[in-house]
Amino acid sequence: MAAQNHVQVTIPKENHAPEEDFDYSQRAQWLRAAVLGANDGLVSIASLMMGVGAVQENVKTMILTGFAGLFAGACSMAIGEFVSVYSQLDIERAQMKRDKETGGQNREHQEDGEGNKEQLPNPFQAAVASSVAFSLGAIVPILAAAFIANHKLRLAVIVAAVSLALLVFGGIGAFLGRSPMVKSCARVLIGGWMAMAITFGLTKLIGSTGLEI
Repeated sequence: MAAQNHVQVTIPKENHAPEEDFDYSQRAQWLRAAVLGANDGLVSIASLMMGVGAVQENVKTMILTGFAGLFAGACSMAIGEFVSVYSQLDIERAQMKRDKETGGQNREHQEDGEGNKEQLPNPFQAAVASSVAFSLGAIVPILAAAFIANHKLRLAVIVAAVSLALLVFGGIGAFLGRSPMVKSCARVLIGGWMAMAITFGLTKLIGSTGLEI
């Protein structure tokens, strides 16, 4: 009876722990690319449009600037993520090759490498994920400004829409990453405000010297 009770207690512990670790490691890889891409798109394009709006009241100019930034940023994110993940992939493959060449000396390490073979990063998937995430974030300030004729109101709506989106992205990242919700949202929100304010102020300063469009 004692042996049976011992088996019943220990088996559930061995079954659940590996699954939790596996799920978290897989989720963290995609969470990093998605959240980073979305925040970059949101803050970059919002700051770019705020900078243009500091010296140019034409809504068409702001929208075209936003789309140009979206296309350029999405391509940049895709290429950067592809190169980064491919470099990581090369390193992990090289390590697996070295483990195979050592033979029985690192047999345990070799078995772990074979078990993790399916978890190797995919550069193409990471590039697409980053590009799509950037575009989703970047479209927020563009849509916010597209249907508002009044210049000052347009800038205010951009700030409001971007602030709300930053809170949403920060909250999602904190929830999926199991990090403090308030700190994560505050960190993302304050960073976005700073980027927009600095871009607006510096562009306004340069524009005041007679370099307006």
